[in-house]
Amino acid sequence: MTELPIVPRVLVLANQKGGVGKTTTVINVGAHLAELGRRVLIIDCDPQANATSGLGIARRDIPASTYDVLVLGRPLAEARMHTSIPGLDLVPSDIALAGAEIELVGVARREKRLTYALEALADDPLDYVILDCPPSLGLLTVNAVVAAQALLVPIQCEFYALEGLGLLTHTISLLRRELNPHLRIAGIVLTLHDGRLTLAGQVVDEVRKRFGDLVLEPVIPRNVRLSEAPSYGLPITAYAPTSRGADAYRELAAHLDARLQAEAGLATAPSLA
Repeated sequence: MTELPIVPRVLVLANQKGGVGKTTTVINVGAHLAELGRRVLIIDCDPQANATSGLGIARRDIPASTYDVLVLGRPLAEARMHTSIPGLDLVPSDIALAGAEIELVGVARREKRLTYALEALADDPLDYVILDCPPSLGLLTVNAVVAAQALLVPIQCEFYALEGLGLLTHTISLLRRELNPHLRIAGIVLTLHDGRLTLAGQVVDEVRKRFGDLVLEPVIPRNVRLSEAPSYGLPITAYAPTSRGADAYRELAAHLDARLQAEAGLATAPSLA
């Protein structure tokens, strides 16, 4: 059985439902992995560029973006930037990326544009590449899923999140079959949990019952500091390192890192079925 390349590990966060804490998870997992001593690159594949602004990168300071890499074919290195967090780099996004799906429609193997760009990292000493996707299952998300080795799915602790998850898992199954049969499920992250609500606890129980060990610990709570941090252009590890949100993401990053290290030699993925 052929083993997959494992360094850097390419991790994609995807959910077609908006408002589930996807970008918050990208930023804070990335920052906490860097805090653990891992070398991390976040690639912002969302035209809304929330991961970019959430890491304190202003549009005027962007020399090149994900748009330039995916659509214009510029080298990934030209768009790569340092952030204020040691060990954490970023390929920023730009609103121009919103037109990428139309501009790429006639391009051969358009679903592999990001895969080809990431080939430049073959000799890079990175540990993780984390891809942030828009809240849709269009061509940008397809590019990210095709390029990734592992998928992380954030789910908000509310009823409608379960309905959206069913559609996502069906789509991932199709993508595995048609485009990326080696895609692993790194885990499911339960986000925006309000312990005062009975429904939130019921959602947690249902997701754990359905997906078992795929659910990562801990559950991420609703936390004011987590909501405030992006407006300051900082991950929670720098904005409020002793807050409940920081503690939760710190534990989550450690759990995820340990799981991916343990799975490094596997060539098959756990099933979402």
